[in-house]
Amino acid sequence: MLPLQGRVYIVTGASRGFGAAIARALVDAGAKVGITGREQGSIEAAAAELGAGNALGVVADVSDTAAVAKAFADIKAHFGRLDGLVNNAGLARPGSVHTLQEQEVRLQVETNFLGTVFCSQAAVPLLRGGDNPRIVNISSASAEHHDEMSHLSIYAATKRAVERFSRDMRRELQADGIGVTILRPGNAPTAFAAGWERGSFDAALDAWYRGGADMDVGMDVTHVGASVAWCLASPPGVSVDLLEVRPNIRIPKPDKSLLMGDG
Repeated sequence: MLPLQGRVYIVTGASRGFGAAIARALVDAGAKVGITGREQGSIEAAAAELGAGNALGVVADVSDTAAVAKAFADIKAHFGRLDGLVNNAGLARPGSVHTLQEQEVRLQVETNFLGTVFCSQAAVPLLRGGDNPRIVNISSASAEHHDEMSHLSIYAATKRAVERFSRDMRRELQADGIGVTILRPGNAPTAFAAGWERGSFDAALDAWYRGGADMDVGMDVTHVGASVAWCLASPPGVSVDLLEVRPNIRIPKPDKSLLMGDG
């Protein structure tokens, strides 16, 4: 594996959760990062935590092509190079099929899938001609496994779309020497449910509990960060096609009231 010292990567959706952990892992490995997010305060705080010399925070909505193009160009100009992109920005809104809200469906599709498409389009011209350039697209175990959180049909579908898009992009970018990786993480403690409407959250939990008495634990966000760093460090001519990282300790599901905040 090659060292990441001095290399520059963009991580989208990096103000918290997997994105923040990925950015931290890259900085700890000696890389510089440009991080993007929707909220000025959150992305500035995340960049400050990583260190002014290590990170540049830029506000950009990944579904806004003009904002993405400017943010990526600014990041490359700031650091003088760009070696890769981690398409991490994503969100979920739970809902059974017959209760799905149009606005929330569009939000998930535009952020999770179209955001990956638009960010990849913006990054490719900036990566061409580089030294071992990479794109890592963050999917989800929900795209493949049916024992994940319930009522996330749209979220899971967008992540499956990301995977199919990534496979075509991998083939198309081989001539440019740009490696493309799908990283499929499983459950880890994050603020994944932030912004969920309480009634929809309760219904999703009810369905999840009906799906079985046990759950897998044992993974946290640092494992995802380390996995991304490992993929990016692959030598030229080698690319991790699909990497799935899942928790592997089986325990009984906790009392529902703890997850609902009732106790």
